[in-house]
Amino acid sequence: MRCPKCQYISFDSGDRCRNCGYQFSLSAEAPLAPIDLPIQTGNEPEGPMADFALGDRFPLFGNRDAHADRPLVRASAPPRAPLAVRKAAPPIAKPAAAAGRPSVRRGLTTPEPELDLGPPDELLPRAKPRRAVVDDVVPDENASVAAPPTLRALAAVIDLAVIGSIDAVVLHYTLKISGLEYAEVGVLPVAPFAAFLLLLNGGYFVAFTAAGGQSIGKMIAGVRVVPADDDGGFGRVPLGQAVLRAAAYLVSTLPAGLGFLPALFGADKRAVHDRLAHTRVIKA
Repeated sequence: MRCPKCQYISFDSGDRCRNCGYQFSLSAEAPLAPIDLPIQTGNEPEGPMADFALGDRFPLFGNRDAHADRPLVRASAPPRAPLAVRKAAPPIAKPAAAAGRPSVRRGLTTPEPELDLGPPDELLPRAKPRRAVVDDVVPDENASVAAPPTLRALAAVIDLAVIGSIDAVVLHYTLKISGLEYAEVGVLPVAPFAAFLLLLNGGYFVAFTAAGGQSIGKMIAGVRVVPADDDGGFGRVPLGQAVLRAAAYLVSTLPAGLGFLPALFGADKRAVHDRLAHTRVIKA
């Protein structure tokens, strides 16, 4: 329903306009019929597609002539080839001002003669070849020198004293925890306790050798363990070689200590455990 005063269209029926409040009964005019759009059934004379016949209303969609299919934008004509290409002029060389430099004349270079007023090469003093210096590092002469037997013996005595002290402390606390006296030390199981002390002593040598090549005794004596193929004496012993060297101490010790004799009288001062582990002891 449409209001005759404000032309407000509503889809509900009532006596008053919802927009302006006008009463429809005051209107002298007859109420307007509801606006409805006709529904096409397809039987119209123009056919169901009459809405798409836009040629008469819009000239853009009207009938076009035969030339309408031509493109509105055409490609430009291909450029013509240049008639001639001008070459750049060759640079003009300037004559040399200093003596001894080649002079340029008419595009040709001719070297100017020089007078050799110096003495002949036979009379000149020959320069001595300089000694090559690599990275300005001066090699240490004592780095690859084998450690003397006296220093190795001193290091062994100190290490034995350290290991003996550690074993004594372990034995003391083991007896104290077990509630035994020193006279009852035979009550302890020999094999497990000896295996524990053997692992403890071997770990002492393995840890110090792999860390820096020096145990406590070797630090005091001034000797160091390095790989056998290390000529400079600055290499570190790998962990596998350190374990093998510590285990090879038994090979040098068990036959009445004969495995240490090559370190005293051998040319390379290497004991049996050093040969098995491919190591050597040098002065630190």
